[in-house]
Amino acid sequence: MTSPGPVADIAALQAQIDEAPYHRLVRLVVEEVDAEHGRFVLRLPFSGTLTRHDEGKQVHGGPIASVIDTAGTFAVAAMVGHGVPTMNLRIDYLRPAVDSDLVATAVVRRAGRTTAVCDIDLHDGEGRLVAVGRGTWSTAAP
Repeated sequence: MTSPGPVADIAALQAQIDEAPYHRLVRLVVEEVDAEHGRFVLRLPFSGTLTRHDEGKQVHGGPIASVIDTAGTFAVAAMVGHGVPTMNLRIDYLRPAVDSDLVATAVVRRAGRTTAVCDIDLHDGEGRLVAVGRGTWSTAAP
């Protein structure tokens, strides 16, 4: 079976994102895709439901990890042309994300026949680096 190739259509990728109930709940938005170069940008709009405490505005680490994982997954999937499962994910939290949309920029470092490596930077609305992630994804055709 051959891969259909890179997917570069933002609307098609947004539709794929929106298929997951969790993604709809947190309202993930595809901002940019460059499948040929393995770049994918995803925005997580701020919501009080994502915070650590009812009275605070600091985003919980779970949604941060989730948007990093999702951005990496879609960067690799857009490049290889099919869904890819995460094999491993590491996240370094660098500063609190407070009362701000978060933007994840994923860059595929290498996509091979069976595995891909992707780095993801997460910035707040003022451009400050909040967290960085690196993951591996299985690229074997389904």
